[in-house]
Amino acid sequence: MPKTPEKTPEEKPVKVGERIARRIARAGVCSRRDAEKLIVAGKVTVNGKPIDSPALNVVPNDTITVDGKPLAKAEPTRLWLYNKPKGRITSSRDPEGRPTIYDDLPDSMPRVITVGRLDYNTEGLLLLTNDGALARKLELPSTEWKRLYRVRVYGRPNEAALANLANGITVDGIRYGAIIATIESARNANSWLNITLTEGKNREIRKVMEHMGLEVTRLIRVSYGPFQLGRLPLAIAMEIAEKDMAEKLGLPKKEEPKKTGKKLGKKQDQRPHRNPYRGKNPRNPEEKATQKPKGKPGANHRRPS
Repeated sequence: MPKTPEKTPEEKPVKVGERIARRIARAGVCSRRDAEKLIVAGKVTVNGKPIDSPALNVVPNDTITVDGKPLAKAEPTRLWLYNKPKGRITSSRDPEGRPTIYDDLPDSMPRVITVGRLDYNTEGLLLLTNDGALARKLELPSTEWKRLYRVRVYGRPNEAALANLANGITVDGIRYGAIIATIESARNANSWLNITLTEGKNREIRKVMEHMGLEVTRLIRVSYGPFQLGRLPLAIAMEIAEKDMAEKLGLPKKEEPKKTGKKLGKKQDQRPHRNPYRGKNPRNPEEKATQKPKGKPGANHRRPS
């Protein structure tokens, strides 16, 4: 009985480009979520045709308009370190009218979003970027980036209980992963702790410390992965140089232009300068210069008396 030929699996088409909402967000118009709302509302066109679904990939050659205005080119990925003061929220708007971190940022900065969040009363290092995809990537626990905090607590911490946090802990039904906590200093009823997280769930440190009978009176994030707060002034944002960002994030480096060997400008000819009068009499270039005899002084080479 002849064998039936085996069916070869159909190759899935390779997706090219990027999602339209992400493209709009990278152009600095709005967030990705707000871009999706604009798309559903019919305010976005691609190559002259309105679209109503964000499930569309676009390529650099596509012509996109938002609210009738041409979409600007996507900005290159940028990253800032920001020293968040106490008493700021990380949202762009607050219904209660409280100050936000965006009140501190200069007008010259493009639209940025935060990598993770710090609550209202937490201080310290916050990463800002203009690339939403990068922000989501850096927030994931899979990066295994450590977040280091200095924590002042009221109460007397138990060293054994702090060491046991390395095994994780469950508080009010929420499971928290490994927490590395050590005592930095203690004075009377106040202590400074160093606490390292790899997940950073909502108000994790405050809830765990409260569960241990300790009240957090100050909370400062001093590092996030390879990025350090250092001596960055309060409420100031400092941009990371492109080269440093690429190294710390493991991004591909830009190829440097190849050297062609041809240099433009005044130094095009790098050969040694040749004397045009070499072997000639400078007073009369047509006449060869008189050659001095070589060798040791003899009868024809009398020294002056």
